[in-house]
Amino acid sequence: MSESGKLNLLSFTGKMKILHMSWIAFFITFFVWFNHAPLLGSIAASLGLSPAEVKTLLILNVALTIPARIIIGMLTDKFGPRITYAALLFIASIPCFMFALSTDFATAALSRFLLGFIGAGFVVGIRMVSEWFPANELGTAEGIYGGWGNFGSAAGAMLLPTIALLFGGEDGWRYAVGITGAMSLFFSFVWYKNVSDTPKGSTYFKPKKIGGMEVTSKGDFVFMLVMKIPMYAALSLLTWKLSPAGVSILSDMAATGIYVSLALILVYDCYSAYDVNRDMFKKPVPEVERYQFKQVAVLNILYFATFGSELAVVSMLPLFFSEVFELDMVYAGLLASAYAFMNLMSRPAGGFISDKFGRKKTLLILTAGLAVGYTVMALIDSTWPLYLAVAAAMACSFFVQSGEGAVFAVVPLIKRRLTGQIAGMTGAYGNVGAVFYLTVLSMVDYSTFFLVIAATAALGFVTLFLLREPEGHMAEVNEDGTVELIKVN
Repeated sequence: MSESGKLNLLSFTGKMKILHMSWIAFFITFFVWFNHAPLLGSIAASLGLSPAEVKTLLILNVALTIPARIIIGMLTDKFGPRITYAALLFIASIPCFMFALSTDFATAALSRFLLGFIGAGFVVGIRMVSEWFPANELGTAEGIYGGWGNFGSAAGAMLLPTIALLFGGEDGWRYAVGITGAMSLFFSFVWYKNVSDTPKGSTYFKPKKIGGMEVTSKGDFVFMLVMKIPMYAALSLLTWKLSPAGVSILSDMAATGIYVSLALILVYDCYSAYDVNRDMFKKPVPEVERYQFKQVAVLNILYFATFGSELAVVSMLPLFFSEVFELDMVYAGLLASAYAFMNLMSRPAGGFISDKFGRKKTLLILTAGLAVGYTVMALIDSTWPLYLAVAAAMACSFFVQSGEGAVFAVVPLIKRRLTGQIAGMTGAYGNVGAVFYLTVLSMVDYSTFFLVIAATAALGFVTLFLLREPEGHMAEVNEDGTVELIKVN
């Protein structure tokens, strides 16, 4: 850190090297995860896909990310970010190549479903950055990591069609997708060779058991089980959209099989959580080791409203501008990209403001702005000047993405050894929000859709009064039994 108290973004040594390596890894995961979106027209023509099959690919692409973020969070806490991110980038290149080589819908669908796993990469970097940066810089650093990495999807939309055109012909899209897989494979080695889990001499605290999140009171255990239900509900909703009630890709029997499987997995998940926390039911957790699960729950709800709405709005905004203002789709897409483009500055800004003025106060202001922003979006119609509509969307996106940055300025300050799992659950709630909002969009008009998001943001604002401002220190116990205090403000 320089004397002026600012992070030196031109530095590639020490913690800044870790920050740059982390956002590049995250950028590549999003570049790969959404590599199909700008090429859908070519892919559909090449594979002879129906509109229903194209929609199915979009649904399958996000389905696995919900459980993947939970699983990757656990693996990160257990094995460390270095090996977890390297393995994820390496393994995810396989379904990427598989998608590039697919010749029918079944292969394309399976590979897109498996590629949803790479969307969990975000969680790994959250833990990595939290290990290298002190509390007073953490919000800004996590914001840069999230904002610059998240830009991978927008970069893909800009670059991949051009790459496909350069190769030309019916198979141009295959080369473009294949290149993203090669990037992922190559960077898995670069990452592994160039990072370490902690600065030299620091301890990497691991959870006592793997298989579920540790909590520190019986009430929090029940609270955690309740917070698992929306994640399974979102997966059930995705199944319903694929069933005869939706796009009719799954048969009734297959859909029923998935519902039963999800119910059984939920039961097993709850049992695993009990197994991890078994000792807590026999003797109380020492006061110094406790944390409040309500902190996690509030952040889950806020990320549901922020990142969930961003994923949903990015999906529908080009069509919204096109229909409301009768624009050419290419022009509408260009205008809509301004919403995602804001990520480069907005998410780091949310983290920076959080570092400067306090976590809770920042979240209250940004969440209120989010609710107002989407209420204004609900008022947009064809009588508005186009520039004003675009300005309203960009202003709204500032609150959305700054809110995301502010949420992840708090996540690493709850319980260090559980940071991956907390980030995984909060991140998964973002995808749960996207599933919920996109389902709402399929049933109502645009105005009602924006008002529903505004209402959930208002709910998030109310729950924020339960959030406790991180202050003092969080305690972690070393293997020799000594207690280490980690400053959180």
